[in-house]
Amino acid sequence: MKIAIVGTGYVGLVTGTCFAEIGVEVVCVDTNSQKIESLNKWVIPIYESGLEEMVVRNAKAGRLSFTTSLESCLNEVDAVFSAVGTPPDEDGSADLSYVLEVARTIGRNMEKYILVVTKSTVPVGTAKKIRAAIQEELDKRGAKIEFDVASNPEFLKEGNAINDFMSPDRVVVGVESERAEKLMSKLYKPFLLNNFRVIFMDIPSAEMTKYAANSMLATRISFMNDIANLCELVGADVNMVRYGIGSDTRIGRKFLYPGIGYGGSCFPKDVKALIKTAQQNGYRMKVLEAVEEVNENQKELLFEKLQHQFDGNLQGKTITLWGLSFKPETDDMREAPALILIDRLLKAGCTVRAYDPAAMGECRRRIGNVIYYAADMYDAVLDADALMLVTEWKEFRLPSWAVIKKAMRTPNILDGRNIYDKKEMEEQGFSYHCIGK
Repeated sequence: MKIAIVGTGYVGLVTGTCFAEIGVEVVCVDTNSQKIESLNKWVIPIYESGLEEMVVRNAKAGRLSFTTSLESCLNEVDAVFSAVGTPPDEDGSADLSYVLEVARTIGRNMEKYILVVTKSTVPVGTAKKIRAAIQEELDKRGAKIEFDVASNPEFLKEGNAINDFMSPDRVVVGVESERAEKLMSKLYKPFLLNNFRVIFMDIPSAEMTKYAANSMLATRISFMNDIANLCELVGADVNMVRYGIGSDTRIGRKFLYPGIGYGGSCFPKDVKALIKTAQQNGYRMKVLEAVEEVNENQKELLFEKLQHQFDGNLQGKTITLWGLSFKPETDDMREAPALILIDRLLKAGCTVRAYDPAAMGECRRRIGNVIYYAADMYDAVLDADALMLVTEWKEFRLPSWAVIKKAMRTPNILDGRNIYDKKEMEEQGFSYHCIGK
């Protein structure tokens, strides 16, 4: 079986590589010639644990290749997976221009039956637009060629994407014909052999499932952040509250960790898009509007705590950030709380020293050299007036606190992810502040 994956970002590259790993012949397509040139040299444009080794292995085996031309491989494949970006427009709606351009390219060049599968996160109703765009191009050519459209939303967590693909909780597939269902069943047969769940449904339901899943997880995060903020005011410990409610099997323990807000490529964009979809259909998603508001406020919380620590006078202070990416095990800084913090700190007259195991190159690309990029986490705290834990990378969990205290000007720690023990930090001689205590 041979497929094409259009788009070589997180979703497209991981999807294509993992399909190649189970024996599918995969052509990855991207209009960015520089990226394709790098991939053909086995240089991976993103940081994702285990991905580079898998790309190299499957490229050497001849199952994975890269090109800038969808036209060159279109009529050799059984299915085309569209994994191009759907960035938010100014009004919060998803920009479908890349998705529809892929559809038009297919319509202009297809000569046989092809299954067109949407892997990108797209609003309900996008499949109809894709079908219409393909059919319009076929009609211009006077071509009578059958095709199908399907939806196969991704549920990959950055930093754990390969494991999520190879060992999924479930695979959701939206189809509208028996032929499409049979083809998708054949493609996912290796997963069926391992008793993973492949759930077939109608296309609008599949499109909605992706948005609903991410919005539910975002809601849990904002709810716990709201609870954490109230805990501080009433003298409760949010960690104890989290244990208490997480023990209820109806609630569970996942995504109940308070912090400084969610970021990344999915949650912020998908919450906004679902709110916009509701507005376009004459309905308000009041819960999600509150989720978004709480999250934006939460990104300011660590800076507000820092201001309080120094009585509002931050001019000339040196502040250390441990972590820049929106979460561990990725270099992704889209909607990262660190960007808000850096902006506030610089405007307040602070010097910022930062260290992240993976994201410093991405940070430099975004904001330049307006902050100091440290060689390691100990270099970052040199002469610092405060240390802010922003991203909970594993290497930050058990540092040498004696070395850190000696290196800092004043021993202040603001833990934005609640990974340290307050009593232990105070015994080490630090002034310690976290979320929800």
